[in-house]
Amino acid sequence: MGRLVSEQQIRIIYRDTIDRLYGYVSRHCDGDRALAEDVTQETWLRAVREWRRKGVPDRPIAWLTTVARNLLLNELRRQRPLPLDAMAIAALEAARGDAAADSPDPAAIVERALARLPDAQRRLLEAFHLEGRSVREIAAACAISERATEGRLRRARKKLRKELEAAIQAAGGGT
Repeated sequence: MGRLVSEQQIRIIYRDTIDRLYGYVSRHCDGDRALAEDVTQETWLRAVREWRRKGVPDRPIAWLTTVARNLLLNELRRQRPLPLDAMAIAALEAARGDAAADSPDPAAIVERALARLPDAQRRLLEAFHLEGRSVREIAAACAISERATEGRLRRARKKLRKELEAAIQAAGGGT
């Protein structure tokens, strides 16, 4: 940490960094604007509290993005991913309304959607959701970072969601 800071200096740093910080956060929130706003606000609350006590760091934007990244990671850890069948049921309900509970079979829809994914994404989702392996275990097995694994899981889930919608349509579940 660096120099002590006045309220005016905090306002100047805020104006100089808020757009970049919000841009960084929003790129990592998969379009969840409320989450991006919450994380950006919480990051700045922590900055003001910390900087009043210890002074402003030499690179405020680096400090802010590190805090924001940690807050985002904590949020991702808190969100327990839906089991694949639950994802299919949720997609069915969205496509057909409340009458989706009877047919088609969610397991068959998930199998069809998984089969359409690239092998790497399919294996990643199966390892995490079906085998119950942790992000840490998958990252170690793939020789990549946990952060990279989380990003790949997020992209694989997004692709699976699209494939689930297409599988539901093919099964006659869409309107």
